[in-house]
Amino acid sequence: MAAFQHLLRLTILLSAGSALALSPNERVENFRLLDHQGGSQELYYFADAPAIVLMTHSASCATSAGELSQFNALKSAYEEAGVEFMLINSQDQRDRIRAHAQKVSLSAPVLMDTTRIIGESMQLETAGEVLVVKPDDWSLVYRGHAAGAADALSQLINGGTIDVQQTPAKGCDVAFPELARTEAHANISYSDTIAPILQDNCVTCHREGGIGPWAMTDYNMVRGFSLMIREVVRTQRMPPWHADPHYGEFANDRSLSTEEIQTLVHWIEAGAPRGDGADPLLEMDHNYPTWALGEPDLIIDIPAEEVPATGVVDYKYKMVENPLKEDVWVRATELIPGDRSVLHHVITRFGEVETQGPRAGRLKRGGGGSLGGYVPGAVARDYPDKTGTLFPAGSTIEFQMHYTPTGKPATDASRLGIYLHEAPPEHVMQGTVFINPRIRIPAGADNHSETSERVIPEDVILYSMLPHAHFRGKASEFVAHYPDGSVEKLISVPHYDFNWQTNYDLKEPKFIPAGTRVVHRTWWDNSARNPANPDPTRDVPWGQQSWDEMLFGTMSYRAATDEEKAARSAAATIGGED
Repeated sequence: MAAFQHLLRLTILLSAGSALALSPNERVENFRLLDHQGGSQELYYFADAPAIVLMTHSASCATSAGELSQFNALKSAYEEAGVEFMLINSQDQRDRIRAHAQKVSLSAPVLMDTTRIIGESMQLETAGEVLVVKPDDWSLVYRGHAAGAADALSQLINGGTIDVQQTPAKGCDVAFPELARTEAHANISYSDTIAPILQDNCVTCHREGGIGPWAMTDYNMVRGFSLMIREVVRTQRMPPWHADPHYGEFANDRSLSTEEIQTLVHWIEAGAPRGDGADPLLEMDHNYPTWALGEPDLIIDIPAEEVPATGVVDYKYKMVENPLKEDVWVRATELIPGDRSVLHHVITRFGEVETQGPRAGRLKRGGGGSLGGYVPGAVARDYPDKTGTLFPAGSTIEFQMHYTPTGKPATDASRLGIYLHEAPPEHVMQGTVFINPRIRIPAGADNHSETSERVIPEDVILYSMLPHAHFRGKASEFVAHYPDGSVEKLISVPHYDFNWQTNYDLKEPKFIPAGTRVVHRTWWDNSARNPANPDPTRDVPWGQQSWDEMLFGTMSYRAATDEEKAARSAAATIGGED
């Protein structure tokens, strides 16, 4: 009831217009935004700070220069005391923000509110306006010009009573035109607009038997969870997509568009009205197929595993002989977990089995291939067009199974579905792995990074990349250093999420020339601020279990054809002549 009353009050404020801005002693809601340097910042991450200072930023406002100078002075005076400083920009594009930040020597991150829903909720009015937030209860304790914020910060740090009054800031107006359209927001059609957004982006997981914690079966379910939907959209927890849109385009991009986010949030803030029309969610066929790609040509039952309620379960290696009597070409695979609650991941390999030595019963190292696998958030997908993997008769599949006890016994009996080509494909799928088993993450380090790199030995067509870390994983990237000396960031994942380990499929496959050095870098947060950190007091090494860490990544590609090499060479020649 309290949450509903808060939303009702928020709706009234929005309807009243910007004159009723968020005032001192009112709660500032959580949010996550990318910053102009490519980082990902969540407000409530800084819960242990004595104060958080936010300033409204505009790259085009000349009159806010004095406020920016005062902001920098505040930062210099109070950051050693643990105060966090950030700016928020709801108006400008990243390149312009970067240029302005460099011009005025801003050392604090500028959060990019590209959808404007965060600036709207805080009723930002003026460029150069400062907001001081008290993380103890997330209340706003000061709002106004930068110079007046010093008293609020001193009182917070010294534990005194906050009695600073709101003061007007001088600067350019910051426009939020949607604040004047709240009546129109109340007329957003659930039937024609909201339900289709949910169908296209959410119901795949939020369905009976899906991996979402609740099913979007009808309007009443959506309305009941509407406040949660607003929260997870504001904090970028949902939909689960963690790549920076500034680098690359991806075929499996699950993110909502700016317009979809604005429409969904405005509808919720208007009270999630039902309106007229049918309920598309209610009318959906809720009988979902077991196999997303249809019935497989071959189903492999992975030997079951009894997972105890507690303790540590070492990696299990399940061996299954290929039941087919002839070589086949694989075009797709899907692994269905027997029990998602305990199954952390599955990695498949196939090849010949060692018969002697310490690895007897395991696959021989080198050679062979993979039939995909499973990680949290994985979905079924076809291999790229005209590609496949040769699965030889007589080979053995090795399933590496990682289980995590959850407090009650469980039985996992997972299955692998294999889909076959009718004839050999034109291209053979290949790939490379990035591993650095020498990592060591210092205790308490909140932004430690290390790398692994590979040189691509031949011209290839790149299809996808996958970063992998454990609980402390914070961010990741793949950067290509080309033979001509140029450098390109292929992908940046500024908010790595252990619960959603995505294979990022390029929308357009990319030519990578022979000799390209690809550097895969991962950052970890081993501080007490990381809520997923099992123990911030220990130096963390490489390890298979999730309380240790990994720097692991993959790239999937195929060899480029002679025609593709010639086309690349011709394009480079023309570019050189220009």
